[in-house]
Amino acid sequence: MAGSDVEVIDVRADGISDADRSAIIAAFGDKAMNTRSTTWRALSEDERAAGADALIAAHPTLMKRPVIEKEGVWYQGWTPDVKRALGVE
Repeated sequence: MAGSDVEVIDVRADGISDADRSAIIAAFGDKAMNTRSTTWRALSEDERAAGADALIAAHPTLMKRPVIEKEGVWYQGWTPDVKRALGVE
């Protein structure tokens, strides 16, 4: 985004901070998880029952991406609505 400082976090290499994970879960709840991913499909029913916070902490790639925070507001995906909200369309 032109004129913005952007921080890209590689969730595979760096994971997700506890603060960011909590904010993402607060914003999106269970919809923060990508239940179509190969990681999700590989989990047992017992593992899936752990809840979004524990699952994303253990498996950061379960989080739907991209997740963008701007001025305290969290956005998920790169849809036309998100682009419009961020002023990049």
